Amino acid sequence: MNPALWISKTGLAAQDRQMATISNNLANVSTVGFKRDRVSFEDLFYNIEKQPGALADQQHILPSGMQIGTGVRVTGTQKIFTNGDFQTTEQALDMAVVGRGFFQVSMGDGSQAYTRNGQFHMNDEGMIVTANGLPLEPGIQIPNDATSITVSDDGTVSAAVPGVIGPVDLGQIPLITFVNPAGLQAKGGNMYIETDASGAPAENLSGATGVGKISQFTLEMSNVSAVEELVNMISVQRAYEMNSKVISAVDQMMQFANQSLG
Repeated sequence: MNPALWISKTGLAAQDRQMATISNNLANVSTVGFKRDRVSFEDLFYNIEKQPGALADQQHILPSGMQIGTGVRVTGTQKIFTNGDFQTTEQALDMAVVGRGFFQVSMGDGSQAYTRNGQFHMNDEGMIVTANGLPLEPGIQIPNDATSITVSDDGTVSAAVPGVIGPVDLGQIPLITFVNPAGLQAKGGNMYIETDASGAPAENLSGATGVGKISQFTLEMSNVSAVEELVNMISVQRAYEMNSKVISAVDQMMQFANQSLG
């Protein structure tokens, strides 16, 4: 196979991967707590036909040599954990993490998952849960007769209960941090799980030094910029077209060579 055809094929595959990532970002532009993905590329190995610095003759060395690249590949995707825009709501169980940190959620199999989506609800037992019914950790139960719920900056949840003087303390919501949050595995459903790359989870008090704080009556929206993603999409489309044109040009060159030599 002509080397240029293979190189262009790797370019098409890489741009196709990037377009899929952009598509996922745009699809989640309205998903609460969603973090955009970024694609990382690297060039493939090189065929060294002349080593840089090799002797050209007995007195001179080659200043650059001859190195022919073999294409490109996607090395991975990275979650970008910058804050999204914050939206004020009228729901007492809507919470946002302003800064670093995740809410901790108990999965159905007893394992722990982590989320930036603070759009919580109350189930039939008064427990604070996600939209999928997964309980927030630690388990906090709201009294049936509670007239209002308050979440302070340090994560303390309290409720006003008829017949009780002063707020009733129901528990405290911690924030979980990781050394490398980009190393978390995206599980879907706005959830992340720990991996060796992320490091172990560390439990922190909301508002502590170097940690975000919990803001009630607030939701963190997706950090996807639709305008930026559309610009990236156009750039990817042009790169894909250029690689396609290289394949077409090489095909025409090979046809010309066959006709001329035939």
